[in-house]
Amino acid sequence: MKNIIRLIIILSIFSYTSLYAQKYDIEESNKTIAEFKKEDPDIEKFFNNSYGYAVLYSVGKGAVGVGGAGGKGTVYEKGTPKADVKMTQVTVGFALGGQKYAEIIFFEEKEDYDRFVEKDFEFAAQTSAVALSSGASANAKYRDGVVVFTMAIGGLMYEASVGGQKFKVTKY
Repeated sequence: MKNIIRLIIILSIFSYTSLYAQKYDIEESNKTIAEFKKEDPDIEKFFNNSYGYAVLYSVGKGAVGVGGAGGKGTVYEKGTPKADVKMTQVTVGFALGGQKYAEIIFFEEKEDYDRFVEKDFEFAAQTSAVALSSGASANAKYRDGVVVFTMAIGGLMYEASVGGQKFKVTKY
């Protein structure tokens, strides 16, 4: 029962903060792109060669056994901002702590991009992300047309999956 109450509180906080997301907050997404490129210059190849990408400049995550996450950002098609995106995630299992991070999802082909923006998209449970550090992107590969990079902004958390993330895209 305590875990259910915790989950409700966590999800309420993330839902409340996401209601106040600014539309077209492209400046924050562009700053995040610059930070990712500064951390790992090799990531430039993904920006240059992908059909599109989603930049979640602010993802908050918290858990004590049961957890939740929420974030917002911008979707780009061939380098041009095209939509806002919101992400939610619920986790069950061993997880502890709180964390703030940024995430970029690259779409290899138009079909991969369309699948993300045209439908309510969700990552499979086994989906994992590449934690960005210098040189981390050099060996990263697309899986099912998608590759995900994350970069910690603050906090400490023992759990780092992107599986189960759900996305809602609102086109401009």
